Amino acid sequence: MPLVVSEHIAIPDEELEWKFIRSSGPGGQNVNKVASAVQLRFLLPRNASLSAAVQSRLRRLAGQRLIDDGSILLTARAERSQEQNRRAALERLADLVRAALIEPKVRKKTRPTRASKERRIDSKKHRAGTKRQRSGRGWD
Repeated sequence: MPLVVSEHIAIPDEELEWKFIRSSGPGGQNVNKVASAVQLRFLLPRNASLSAAVQSRLRRLAGQRLIDDGSILLTARAERSQEQNRRAALERLADLVRAALIEPKVRKKTRPTRASKERRIDSKKHRAGTKRQRSGRGWD
């Protein structure tokens, strides 16, 4: 069953690889016996559902989770059961892709208005006048 990110985008199972490892943390003796931690590998180079711009933003957002072959590796080990860790890893991947879908706004250069320049100069003059009055000049 594909991972549905938005109503238009779904990541097929063929682009996801699962690996189950032993987890640290809560669980008592269960930790030593059961591989409850999950490593989810999203094979980004194989992906066809995301545009090139979204893929580049996803690579930037992935940071340390981006591995040598261009895949994204997510590890979930907070929960005690394998199924809960699987869901947590899928949700984290979906959140990461949703964040990459948002196109950043381009900053437009603006220039200060004449009035704002005048206000700045007036405040500087006022402050300079205050400091000038504080100086001890003219006192005997």
